[in-house]
Amino acid sequence: MKRGAVWVGLVVLVTSNLVAQGDPRSRLAGRVPPAVAAAVSLLVDSAQARGLPAGPLVDKALEGVVKGVAPDRIVPAVRGVLQQLDAAATALRTAGGPRAGDDAVEAGAFALDAGLTAGDVGEIARAADRSYPTAVALQVAGLLAALGVPRPETVGLVRATIRSGRPLGDLVNLPSQVQAAMAGGSPPAAAAAGLERAAAAHQAPRPRAQGKGQGNPHKP
Repeated sequence: MKRGAVWVGLVVLVTSNLVAQGDPRSRLAGRVPPAVAAAVSLLVDSAQARGLPAGPLVDKALEGVVKGVAPDRIVPAVRGVLQQLDAAATALRTAGGPRAGDDAVEAGAFALDAGLTAGDVGEIARAADRSYPTAVALQVAGLLAALGVPRPETVGLVRATIRSGRPLGDLVNLPSQVQAAMAGGSPPAAAAAGLERAAAAHQAPRPRAQGKGQGNPHKP
């Protein structure tokens, strides 16, 4: 995935729940070719039947039209989004904990599209809690991967930052910090490794029995 597309994708991911209220298929009317609208509507039905968020499917179709993508390429791209949403939802279920919300599933699909694996999504989900929501952690991980940070360093950095007990804003700012280090000449992996070491040095102990829904005991 190109970096510019990644940032656009994150904006779509963050806002999709707001703009896709009601029937997401209504957003297709008059904006995509009728044949594409019909095919995407079937995929929306499939997503809803599986309990998956359908807004990203419509977003992808509209994105294709805006970019001038040929109609016969839009539907396969939308189908790919559905597959990623399904894979993300499966990874989150496997990770355990309460049922993942649509925002976490969408963030997981975003991370998969950026190059992470289902196992990576599960690891990050298991590290997350109320103070560090799964959706936010996965969005950050997806951005790090899209910047070129290798998978192991991406997962390690996100997990170390969560375990450090630092404010949520520190987690959100990781991509910007990596970019700043890269601008100074550091390779993505080295930039992430340096940040991970710094987070580990400030790591706060967390009770072994703490569950995902209990939040971080070092937060007020």
